[in-house]
Amino acid sequence: MSATGSSNPEYVNARVRARRAALFDDEDYRKLVRMGTGEIARYMEETEYEAEMNRLGTRHSGVDLIEYALNENLAKHFHDLLNWAEGQLYDQIANYLRKFDAWNAKTAIRGVYSGADPEEIQTDYIRAGEFSDSLLDQMAAAGSVEEVVELLDGTIFEEGLDAAFEEFTDSDVLVPIENAIDKTFYEHLLDDIDTGIIDRNTPKGLYLDVLQAEIDFRNIRNALRLSRTGTDLDPDAYYIEGGKLFTEGELRQLVNSFDDLVEYIRDSTYGDELSGALSDLAEAESLVQFENALDGALLAYSDTLSYTYPVSICSALSYILAKEREIENIRAIARGREVGLSVEEIEGELVT
Repeated sequence: MSATGSSNPEYVNARVRARRAALFDDEDYRKLVRMGTGEIARYMEETEYEAEMNRLGTRHSGVDLIEYALNENLAKHFHDLLNWAEGQLYDQIANYLRKFDAWNAKTAIRGVYSGADPEEIQTDYIRAGEFSDSLLDQMAAAGSVEEVVELLDGTIFEEGLDAAFEEFTDSDVLVPIENAIDKTFYEHLLDDIDTGIIDRNTPKGLYLDVLQAEIDFRNIRNALRLSRTGTDLDPDAYYIEGGKLFTEGELRQLVNSFDDLVEYIRDSTYGDELSGALSDLAEAESLVQFENALDGALLAYSDTLSYTYPVSICSALSYILAKEREIENIRAIARGREVGLSVEEIEGELVT
C-alpha cells in the first residue's frame, strides 16, 4: 500500500483480529514443551507454519528448520501488515518494524565476527524492516565487522557507531556496537511526534503511550542488568531518551543501588503490572524471568489500549508484540528440548 492518503485502522484491525485468533495459546505451549524437536517440527507442519516448514524442510532439519521457518513466517505476517495499511498508519507501523533492521544489523555483525558462512547469516535474517535485499546481502558477505559498520552509513544506525566501533577495536567485544544499534532504534521510535502537545486520547497519543512504555521497559531492563552485575559500564551509554520513567541522572544514580532501583520501579506507573515479578526478582538467580515478565507486561499494556481504543494503531502494535512472543516462545521450547532442559526449566523461559 502507499504511505500517502488517509489511514485505514478499521480495515487493518479487522485483519489483525483474524490473525490474532490463529496464534498459539497456552494449550499449544503445554503440548510443545513435552515434545522432542522432531515432534515439534511435525506439529508445526499442521499449523500456519506449514508452508515454511515444507519449503525449508528439503535443506534443513531439527532446530535449524524450526528457527528458519519461524523467521520466515514472522516476516511474511509483518509484510502483510504493511500491505494492508495506508497513510499515517503505514508510516507508524513501518517505523516500528525497523526493530528488525536492528536485528538484521546485529545478526550480520555477529555472523561476520564469528566467521559464519554468508548463507547461514542470510537464513538468520528476519526480512521485515526497511533494509533492501541488496544491503542485507552485502552485509552477510562482508569480510569484517568494520565493513558491516561502513555499510550501515546512510541508515539511521550510523549514529553512534563510530564511537562504538572504536570501543570494539579496543576490547574485541561486540556489546558497544550492539548497544549503539539498539539505542538508535529506540530513540528513533518517537520521530515526528511532538510529545509536548499531543492529546493522549487521540490515536497519535495512544501510539505515543505504547512507544514510551517500550522505551521505559528497555531502560528498566538495562538498568537492572547493570545494577545486578555491578559492572563498570557507563549507565549513560545505555540510557534511552524518550520514555516517561527515568531521566538520565535518575538512572545513573539508581543503578548504584539495586534495592533502590527495584523500589523506584515498584512505585512507578508500571508498579502494578510488575509487582509480582519484582517480588520474585529479589530471590531469582538471573534476570531472565523478570525480563520475560517485562515483555508480558508490555504486551498486556498494549492489549489494554487496543481494547479501549480499537480505532487506533494500538491493535496493530499489540499484534506485532503477540506474534513476536509466539515466535520467541516456540524458539525457546525447541532450543530447550534440544539441550535437554526439563519441562519446568523451559516453562520458566516462556513469556506468558
